[in-house]
Amino acid sequence: MKLISETEQLIIRQLMLDDVEFIIHLLNEEAFIRYIADKNVRTHADAVNYLTNGPLASYRDYGFGLNLVLLKETATPIGICGLLKREELDYPDLGYAFLTEFCEKGYATEAASSVLNVGMKDHSLNTVLAVTLLDNEGSNRLLQKIGFELKGTMALYGSQNNLYEYTSA
Repeated sequence: MKLISETEQLIIRQLMLDDVEFIIHLLNEEAFIRYIADKNVRTHADAVNYLTNGPLASYRDYGFGLNLVLLKETATPIGICGLLKREELDYPDLGYAFLTEFCEKGYATEAASSVLNVGMKDHSLNTVLAVTLLDNEGSNRLLQKIGFELKGTMALYGSQNNLYEYTSA
């Protein structure tokens, strides 16, 4: 397990195959399916496949990927947050998803800000993008709050999305 960062309230570490139950829970939440996608992760085997070919492959190929976000005080997993590299985008992008009961408490902002800062420094990145559906008000607010600038819109995976950019000074 590789620790990515610790914040005042959170521990952010790389995902592991031991995290399958949490991944099944998160990826089947209504908000995840609506705002991100239905990844068809329903079983233990589906989650192992998702982790192996998603985050774990990304760590191997790029040195970064989605990470598990836990509450520091209780070690309760509450979401995922990290940098992704998609073929459709010229630069890595910031991705995140949190269990509904932990939304609108500042955790996503805290995790996203930490992952962005650590990721840019550790991987010598000058630019990070973010993509979110036009009607995902929470994500649009979060990205602007942590310093992303709206660059326009783009079609991605069959939906129109806002395209944000964060550039280091």
